[in-house]
Amino acid sequence: MRDYSIEPSVVEGKPTFRQIDELIGAPLEKMPDKKFYIAISITGTMFLTGIICWGLSFYYGTGLWGNNNPVGWGFPIVNFVFWVGIGHAGTLISAILFLFRQRWRNGIARFAEGMTIFAVMTAGIFPLFHTGRPWLAHYLFPLPNDHSLWVNFTSPLLWDVFAVSTYFTVSFIFWYVGLIPDFANLRDRTKNKVKKVIYSITSLGWRASNRHWQHYELVYLILAGFATPLVLSVHTIVSFDFAVSIIPGWHTTIFPPYFVAGAVFSGFAMVQNVLIFVRKVFNYEKIITVDILEKMNKIIILTGSMVGYAYAMEFFIAWYSGNQAESFVFINRAFGDYAWAYWIMVSCNVIFPQLFWIKRIRRNIPIMFIIGVLVNVGMWFERFVITVTSLSRDFLPSSWAYYKPTLIDGGILIGSFGMFFTLLLLFTKSLPVVSIAEIKSVIDGAQPTHHHKEANNGK
Repeated sequence: MRDYSIEPSVVEGKPTFRQIDELIGAPLEKMPDKKFYIAISITGTMFLTGIICWGLSFYYGTGLWGNNNPVGWGFPIVNFVFWVGIGHAGTLISAILFLFRQRWRNGIARFAEGMTIFAVMTAGIFPLFHTGRPWLAHYLFPLPNDHSLWVNFTSPLLWDVFAVSTYFTVSFIFWYVGLIPDFANLRDRTKNKVKKVIYSITSLGWRASNRHWQHYELVYLILAGFATPLVLSVHTIVSFDFAVSIIPGWHTTIFPPYFVAGAVFSGFAMVQNVLIFVRKVFNYEKIITVDILEKMNKIIILTGSMVGYAYAMEFFIAWYSGNQAESFVFINRAFGDYAWAYWIMVSCNVIFPQLFWIKRIRRNIPIMFIIGVLVNVGMWFERFVITVTSLSRDFLPSSWAYYKPTLIDGGILIGSFGMFFTLLLLFTKSLPVVSIAEIKSVIDGAQPTHHHKEANNGK
């Protein structure tokens, strides 16, 4: 059996179980302060901007967007791929690191899981409106209807529907199961009768008995094992939207691992950014420690290096293929009309993250925050470069066109960030953003050390 007594503590100090209950439960028991209302006013305004732009698009049609011929995929698909990628870090932290028994995940897993759900919800809006007929969204599901229409199962766009919906369902169940012990804890602590009823229902009769814990750990392990391949499969299937086409710059086998690495890269950067605020606002510095943030930065280095390697291999594959159209697309990306976007992408995703090799920078809160923001800027531009540059320069020069987003495109992008951060703010005031049960399991003295066996053996 693994001896946790020889491992460094994940939680700084030696808090008692009661102190952990009070610290994590405090944001749920206090009324929102002025800073919270200011923050949600800003994010709500951003979200309202997006709602207005979506409403205009719904009423007047997709002609309000910058999409043209041949660039039929513009901001909506760029944003869809971006937000699906953001949602990858949550399941990675929760499921894969749980299977590898990485104790440092316990302080950040709950929040990362919540971010996954909100990011996938945000991503799901874009393809719905991009179809141009959002009121016919039910046609995307394999259900018989009045017109005897069936979906095209050979289309990778349909695979997205199944992959993303499955990923959201499993992630939500995984998130909810982890909340059950905490709901019971809040049920027993609260004095508010309404909250007590809500927590009693959501805790599903949890009594923290040995039988309950055995069933909980088994279900959690099964869900973690089930969710792990979804982390790899979802963005792999999203990459098939591009890779199975014959468009130069898309038709490449490197896309599946390239997209997965990029998704984890951007997802970890977003989790790191938001956690820096969470640990400061809610006084979680002893739970979400600098050591945990440093470990996240190391994963950012790894995945960023993988993304940089993929960028280089794209040029090599294009050259080695001997295909003139393929070679031209990548040269055009670096030195053509969209060179500004390409070099923003390379700088933010490859160059700046390499600063994390320096330990002083890797543990510096302001600098790591700035690098995390730059990573997400770079990953958004990566999706823009992949989507737009390949379409704007197709096989025939006679069909070339330059893509220019409109104000409606920009408003929809702002609205997506507003929706995401509004949901996060509501999450922080309605549910524990850190798992109470998991934090209690990693504090000093929580795990058996089996010193009594050593003593018996010495007699």
